[in-house]
Amino acid sequence: MPGENLTRIEAQERKALISVSSYDVTLDLTQGAETFLSTTTVRFTASAGASTFIDAITRNVHSVLLNGVDLEPTSVSDGVRIQLDDLSDNNILTVVADAMYTNTGEGLHRFVDPVDGEVYLYSQFEVPDSRRVFAVFEQPDLKATFTFTVTAPDYWQVISNSPTPEPVATGVGTATWSFETTPILSSYVTAIVAGPYVAWHSELTSSDGRVIPLGVFSRASLAQYMDADYVFDTTRKGFEFYEKAFAYPYPFTKYDQMFVPEFNAGAMENAGAVTFTESYVFRSKVTDAQRERRVVTILHELAHMWFGDLVTMKWWNDLWLNESFAEYISTLATAEATEWHGAWATFASTEKSWAYRQDQLPSTHPIFATINDLDDVQVNFDGITYAKGASVLKQLVSWVGQEQFLAGVGQYFQKHAYSNTELTDLLTELESTSGRDLAEWSALWLETAGVNTLRPEIETDSDGVITSFAITQTAIAEYPTIRPHRLAVGFYNLHEGALIRNHRVELDVAGEKTRVDELIGLSRPDLVLLNDDDLAYAKIRLDELSLQTAIDHLAAIEDGLARSIVWGSAWDATRDAETRPRDFVRLVLGNIATESESTTLRTALNQLVLTAKLYVAPSFSPEAVAHAATELWALARNAAPGSDEQFQFVKFFAAVASSAEDLAIVTGLRDGSVALDGLEIDTDLGWDLLTALVANGVAGEAEIAAALAADNTATGAQSAASARASIPTAEAKAAAWASLVDTDRASNLIVRATTAGFQRSNDDALLQPYIAKYFEVVKELWETRSYQIAATLITGLYPAGLASQELRDATQAWLDTDPEPAALRRLVVENLAGVDRALAAQAKDSD
Repeated sequence: MPGENLTRIEAQERKALISVSSYDVTLDLTQGAETFLSTTTVRFTASAGASTFIDAITRNVHSVLLNGVDLEPTSVSDGVRIQLDDLSDNNILTVVADAMYTNTGEGLHRFVDPVDGEVYLYSQFEVPDSRRVFAVFEQPDLKATFTFTVTAPDYWQVISNSPTPEPVATGVGTATWSFETTPILSSYVTAIVAGPYVAWHSELTSSDGRVIPLGVFSRASLAQYMDADYVFDTTRKGFEFYEKAFAYPYPFTKYDQMFVPEFNAGAMENAGAVTFTESYVFRSKVTDAQRERRVVTILHELAHMWFGDLVTMKWWNDLWLNESFAEYISTLATAEATEWHGAWATFASTEKSWAYRQDQLPSTHPIFATINDLDDVQVNFDGITYAKGASVLKQLVSWVGQEQFLAGVGQYFQKHAYSNTELTDLLTELESTSGRDLAEWSALWLETAGVNTLRPEIETDSDGVITSFAITQTAIAEYPTIRPHRLAVGFYNLHEGALIRNHRVELDVAGEKTRVDELIGLSRPDLVLLNDDDLAYAKIRLDELSLQTAIDHLAAIEDGLARSIVWGSAWDATRDAETRPRDFVRLVLGNIATESESTTLRTALNQLVLTAKLYVAPSFSPEAVAHAATELWALARNAAPGSDEQFQFVKFFAAVASSAEDLAIVTGLRDGSVALDGLEIDTDLGWDLLTALVANGVAGEAEIAAALAADNTATGAQSAASARASIPTAEAKAAAWASLVDTDRASNLIVRATTAGFQRSNDDALLQPYIAKYFEVVKELWETRSYQIAATLITGLYPAGLASQELRDATQAWLDTDPEPAALRRLVVENLAGVDRALAAQAKDSD
């Protein structure tokens, strides 16, 4: 992996030397299971006599022809780069090479469907992986046009950025697809998807009158579950919303959406050819939270067609703007253009929670981060890039005005279409439309790290009338910036069983203490909520009376967004070891029964499980877990039949079930002797129940094998891998470890599933030996695996569930002696931060 790095200085030097006009890429996908033939012809200008390199990760380079001169491949190629010397003003380079398929979700991923044996391919090029498929100047500011020609089995679908042409037979059982030339693009948003995908087609009319063909694709074995009409409907709503909001028509000629196997992320914004994880093809019942997330993801990727694909960052330090904009605008579109009107409550529960957690890690960084090389990009693809950036943009919109913000964005697209930009280019347009000077805003919010904490200071007289109200703002010593905030303060009082807001004031908060004199003279309410309506990016605290009200009556708050803010505040205080973890367990179990926001429900239940297992003091943890299981089962039995709440309570009950009584219920649910009205034990829920039984020693290999035989699918294989790794024996943990560490054959999602099962254990003794083993192999894993696999292993094999002083000491000892490489060190530092928080929370719980 280190040999594949590219520094920003190298990219700047190359950009100064060359300008690329076009790529002609010919791929032969009929060469076997390991490699494919890649032929690339690049036309580019250069400073006469200059030297540079082109990126090409290959198995073999057959020929390199530069301006009619054959170069010796073994002399100019090291398998990662091809050296190009003595360039002319105008250059033509042709590279013929064997490129390699991957099973890591990087480059051109190859998957064999266990259901029917068919092969499916898809590309994933962000950040630096188009070079795994064709020779390319791999940096976003060297844009060019691309002409793809692909030879593949004649019964396949082949999709790229341009409309799919009619294939021409070129051999027995093979055909060639010759695509039209694309508009000017960065290489990381080009795409090749190929295989016997099932296709659904539709169309829409763009705001400029063009008819835009639409396509949805999935594997044949999943086609029965693909709700293409819903995807088309959501897409149409997104097109209408964005074309109106941006005052700029869709910039490409068609829009295909492919749901592909073993995808590492949620989706990827390839121009006109978006790829999505197959977890968005719902073969079993899923939570409403996941259904809503799919809508947000569809709209997120569609937003990138303008912000990212049409106009692209010059270098990866502006990646945050690309992702933050799409995250913000897709939430706005979801809330205003779809049936998911509670999207901002979801945003508060997920994105902001993620941002606050990431921003409190030792590895936090400014939104506008220093990106020195590709390794920096990979590790900075995080909650700051996505969630904090989107939260700050939301705050910016509140400050400059939504109409002015969107007008500035529209001007930005008009001025910079098909080119590359920097942050200042967008801020210039926003200053123009809003009349605001954004220099100070940028310096305070984008160029500094850390999150502020806001607390109410309230004084009352003997009658409960407020005599003084102030908001204090603090920052930690490492990141001491005090920032301006636009926020609201809400007063909530109990009335006929409901906790209702009866007063709200919106104001600017600045400095370490802001007086709010307009609240003087009002009666102190039952609950004071800072940052009501979630306008600001800041952690908030509840005063003592408000916290007690939340513990007793959080469920009585009628507004879903307000509930999510209170949930988040209580959780953050628990993570910061300011309140007892057992109080948080009580808060969740006492208020979750009527939570109607699916994502808020899922988030709170995940936090409940983490708290009971890791944050509650070890001497009380078994009791807390048992209590959670008992209460979750009671909640499931009392929930509305067939409801999202019933489904989630059952899933989380299975996750914490450990007593003989609980496991008997799990067994009964699985074999049908225990039933809940409206609850179907479908394939995926069946796996959840089986894995719970396996992890507790009630079921084992025989049951796993039988379940896999009944579900011989990719998802079944992943579930089986996770279940096997969760078997509570030393032999099973050793086998799981060996399958990941001693070999490098497992695909990316099998690796992910196996690490999840490996972590699952009710017996610390099973994971104890892996403290030492982890640090024996961590550096080798980093050096020998691709980034995606290495990062999964370094996080997934760390025995975080131990949360012990021994684990903390061993981690710190490794960090003290291994200062490099920085990207690996960051992952380990983040692992340690989780242990530190758990230990601090346990200490608070013991007070």
